[in-house]
Amino acid sequence: MIYITGDTHGNYDEFLERIAPYHITKNDTVIICGDFGFVWNIPAQYYFLAKLAVQPFTIAFVDGNHEDFDLLYSYPVVEWKGGKTHKIADRIYHLMRGQRFVIEDKSFFTMGGAYSIDKAIRTEGKSWWKQELPNNEEYRTAQKTLESCGYKTDYVLTHTIPQSVIPRLGLVPDLHDAELTGYFDWLYGELSFQKWFAGHFHVDTLVKENIQILWKEVICLNDSSTE
Repeated sequence: MIYITGDTHGNYDEFLERIAPYHITKNDTVIICGDFGFVWNIPAQYYFLAKLAVQPFTIAFVDGNHEDFDLLYSYPVVEWKGGKTHKIADRIYHLMRGQRFVIEDKSFFTMGGAYSIDKAIRTEGKSWWKQELPNNEEYRTAQKTLESCGYKTDYVLTHTIPQSVIPRLGLVPDLHDAELTGYFDWLYGELSFQKWFAGHFHVDTLVKENIQILWKEVICLNDSSTE
């Protein structure tokens, strides 16, 4: 089965508590919609990442804005389920931007990243990285991927959401994020898909009929109510 949830921010105990009711097995995959937070160049996170690596299930995540991108991008790039990933451990994969994956006969288009509104109080190269937003090459990769699949996928996995949807959360879209969220507005109109999952906003809500923001909620895609 495939399970999808929101930001984990490197909190090992909370993550395991979150997924415990689902009795996830070695045949299952847990997908995290950004701000994974376990790949971070500090001793505590290496410790918790090692503990995650021996869990029996597979973990896959898109990147958010709170990631150690220098460390994340240092992992080997390997193909997994039809798309490019950074392989963090035998059963932990970073789903790179602009890729399409097929997991249990379900297809997923991935485009991580978001702007950090707390950038001013963080330190570049230590707690903030400019790679938090996609670059031109990643947008070109996304275009090639979308063209190759005829702009059709079952699910979209991102960290943030289309710009036009953000006001539904009572928020004003940030101009610094406009290139990515504007791209997602365009993508929403061009792409044929069933459901779009995102994180970032620390709420659990169906913000639009086919856009769901996750934080601590866990969605099982094999549950007919989510199809």
